Amino acid sequence: MDLSKEAIANTIDHTFLSPDGTLEDIARLCREAVEYGFATVAIAPDFVEFASENLEGTDVGVDVAVGFPLGYTTTPTKVFETIDSIQNGATEVDMVANLVAVKGGRWEKVKNDIEAVSRATSGKTLKVILETCYLNKDEIKKLASICLEIEGVDFIKTSTGFGPEGATVENVELMKRVVGDELKVKAAGGIRTLEDYKEMRQAGASRIGTSSGLAIVDEVS
Repeated sequence: MDLSKEAIANTIDHTFLSPDGTLEDIARLCREAVEYGFATVAIAPDFVEFASENLEGTDVGVDVAVGFPLGYTTTPTKVFETIDSIQNGATEVDMVANLVAVKGGRWEKVKNDIEAVSRATSGKTLKVILETCYLNKDEIKKLASICLEIEGVDFIKTSTGFGPEGATVENVELMKRVVGDELKVKAAGGIRTLEDYKEMRQAGASRIGTSSGLAIVDEVS
């Protein structure tokens, strides 16, 4: 695993999803992402067009949160949110799976929901958030397996960062065992230090979502 500053930055989605965020915050986020070479800025739909304009001509992507943070908006709502965000400049989509459908064992509804959003992404990178803190191990494995069956899913992701627990090494390892090399794993939620970063990468995550990207990269000597 390459632990150079550049390599680490290239695996980080530089995240700002605070409900009290301003355009000034997003402008700063974009400047930081360009300076450090982060993979994307991960932001709310309302900021996508502004961020896309700020990042035009750079290598930094715009990663939009869809169905945040609980995933129980209806499928047409998620589809519209996805299409609208892509039209506004989003290059990646992080959607929350329908958690109430997962907990109710309504797996066909869960799959249909993800499939519909996948079709709406029009080939953009799609990450499906499992929000593992609300799921037991069997539910995590089942949901990860469903994602394997859906064309257009690129990543499964641990968490929104809004639940009672973020990413854990145990859950990243479990998710990676299920999807192997067919899908990638993104770890997010509570990753604040270089040691946290290393643990998640070693567990199998290839992308890291964090609002502490600057601090993590700056730890590298």
